[in-house]
Amino acid sequence: MASITKYRDKQGPHGESPTKWYLTETSASSFARPIVATRARDLRSGRPIWTGRRAPSVSQLALSKNHKIDVLVIGAGLTGAIVADALSSAGVEVAVVDKRGPARGSTLASTALVQYEIDTPLIMLTRKIGKRNAVRAWRRSRLAVESLSARFGELALTDVVRRNSLYLAGDVLGADDLRREHQARSAIGLPSRFLDSKSLQKNFGITRAAALVGYGNLAIDPRKATLALLSAAASNGAQIFSNMEMTKVTPKRGGVVVTAANDCRIQCAHLVFATGYELPDGVPHDNHKITSTWAIATAPQSKERLWPGECMICEASDPYLYIRTTAEGRVICGGEDEELSNADERDDLIARKTAALKRKLHKLLPKIDTTVEFAWTGAFGETDTGLPIIGQVPGMPRCWIALGYGGNGTTYAAIAAEIIVGAIVGRPDVDADIYQFSEHHKVG
Repeated sequence: MASITKYRDKQGPHGESPTKWYLTETSASSFARPIVATRARDLRSGRPIWTGRRAPSVSQLALSKNHKIDVLVIGAGLTGAIVADALSSAGVEVAVVDKRGPARGSTLASTALVQYEIDTPLIMLTRKIGKRNAVRAWRRSRLAVESLSARFGELALTDVVRRNSLYLAGDVLGADDLRREHQARSAIGLPSRFLDSKSLQKNFGITRAAALVGYGNLAIDPRKATLALLSAAASNGAQIFSNMEMTKVTPKRGGVVVTAANDCRIQCAHLVFATGYELPDGVPHDNHKITSTWAIATAPQSKERLWPGECMICEASDPYLYIRTTAEGRVICGGEDEELSNADERDDLIARKTAALKRKLHKLLPKIDTTVEFAWTGAFGETDTGLPIIGQVPGMPRCWIALGYGGNGTTYAAIAAEIIVGAIVGRPDVDADIYQFSEHHKVG
């Protein structure tokens, strides 16, 4: 495959030697046929809680001429923002293009529970992919949350708070299973506390057979985080192009040529698809399915109505309920997931799913005022293992993608950025193999 290598150009205006990047070798596997860049989909509907909030401004450009760039990122959601921030910080010339504009797609539908606990429990993932790889995946998720916390701290981003998690027994894992899960996590250095039904009731006022407490996750405003990261990337020289759809991708001997709807072309050494589940033609998706989820946000609550510590709450059920609070004391409750990709059918269910979520929230936390002020729905991709697929697209030299995030979108976006950026700048990631296309079904 082709790679980007660093070299020193002539001195800059202050005597420094600016870092440049260029293509040093070309794959002999020929150059794939042009493909359609993405398939447009209706990503969300309803009224997400994040709309209308104050957020950092991002300098945006109109794509009106041809460009040549080291790396082009298609998609200005949270994944694209994390990738652009990492690339620009590494001195790589990067451009981001989005047909909707920054943080206006699936990012707005996120409930933004940034957790290291992935959708597939450790004891179940071990059965799917083997103990060694399951342990690597769980530990990497823990590290990704820490990495995000550090970066958000550097950006002085508001509405980022540390939150513990409460994982309730359900129809997937009962009390005995949760005890085994607790032992498995503790054995690999992930702090965990097992609560039996009596302790759970005493500490949280929740009636379930058992629960696990996890530590050190994050609750964020996903729109604000995305715009802050894009703003940081722009301050490092990244170009942000909005309201322009990229229609064709053509691998060439010098890299990749991407053509926009207005026929402007961007030539790049590497291309990163950060397009969520709007997948390009030719991307394998046999282990990837589209699922719809629904969410509500209540009226602001007094502290007396909220549970101790305002920890994130999730169920070991299928489908599962997930709950968090916001800075102003609203309760976000999501779930009722269905394997449904038709946007009209998904939207028709908003009223019924809102009522179901409201009922479940009241049953679990009867002190909560369940008056609904926001209700929305969105789609996301998931895989059989619960792990994302991250890597170079088979048959598309120098084109990278991340998909199948499930309920861990922000955490997996951070891992995707580390793996993809590392590959581009010549710093291979030690965990890349457990996420790549060719290894996704293998046990290790």
